[in-house]
Amino acid sequence: MMVAGSERTGPAREIHVTAAVLVREGRVLAARRPEGASRGGLWELPGGKVEPGESRAACLCRELREELGIEVQVGQPLCSVTHDYPDLRVHLHAFRCTWARGTLRPTAHDALRWLGPDELWDVSWSEADRPIVERLSAELEP
Repeated sequence: MMVAGSERTGPAREIHVTAAVLVREGRVLAARRPEGASRGGLWELPGGKVEPGESRAACLCRELREELGIEVQVGQPLCSVTHDYPDLRVHLHAFRCTWARGTLRPTAHDALRWLGPDELWDVSWSEADRPIVERLSAELEP
């Protein structure tokens, strides 16, 4: 007899996360997670966790304001990715965004870089972000 929940085939929890695809002069904004944080030292597209009752667009606007000090206009979805980490299933939703105003002041990342098409793979991306970066590298002009 099997007890409900006694065998787990996937991660213990799931979250929905947004990612901003900000392109400026053919370069994509990337942010590095600080050492000591979950997946510290890895690069990601900036964004964050969707809160209960919050739309994905509202999440992106809030996260970029809080974590980077900028206001964005959220555009069309680029793609969504689901990735299983050992402790977490992440549903990552990437949107094309336009920088509206503000000055970059990272509060949740220890580095920011604008990466051109030939530099996209010079950094170590978070596993969930890699399929999005692959798609971007095919779209950006070398």
